Amino acid sequence: MYTPPAFREDDPTVLHSIMREARLATLVTATAEGLMATPLPLFLDAGEGEHGVLYGHLARANGQWKAAPIGEALVLFSGLDAYITPSWYAAKAEHGKVVPTWNYEAVHAYGVPEFFDDPARLLEAVTRLTALYEQPRAEPWAVSDAPEAFVAAQLRGIVGVRLPISRIEGKRKMSQNRSEADRAGVAAGLAGSERPDERRVADMIPTRRG
Repeated sequence: MYTPPAFREDDPTVLHSIMREARLATLVTATAEGLMATPLPLFLDAGEGEHGVLYGHLARANGQWKAAPIGEALVLFSGLDAYITPSWYAAKAEHGKVVPTWNYEAVHAYGVPEFFDDPARLLEAVTRLTALYEQPRAEPWAVSDAPEAFVAAQLRGIVGVRLPISRIEGKRKMSQNRSEADRAGVAAGLAGSERPDERRVADMIPTRRG
């Protein structure tokens, strides 16, 4: 990922937050058959391994897990993003030498994936993933709420994936390279957006130096 120094993010806490907020990731593998990619929810066990370990599952009918990966896999996490119009820049009125751009967060995690179909490991993985997203609900659903035989049958239709993260890249492009006046204009413009996510991006624009 091309990441100029101004936009580079190395703080593990921030990187993990972006990954968890993204919710749906994309697993990309290079194989003898070409590139393969699958969007899927993953959960991060930050306490396992040097950079954390990702867990999830694919449909057994998905050919990606059957094709041996060449080298590391890449997992793409996209965070908040927003279009930035030049009209928000103070520089537009000063000299007009401005162009549109896009602000965004992104994390790329690399590692060698392990695919598994052991029922006990699969049950643990889907139970943890389900609990993660059900936890905020007033009446969380649990895997154990379903009949045991039904769950066992469902597990036979999936294959688990475990990816120990070997390296990780993070980028937060939030107008850090613009002047203070330009950044203030971007923050004000986004704050007035009808899109809730763009209003969240507004709060991420550094409006003061230092």
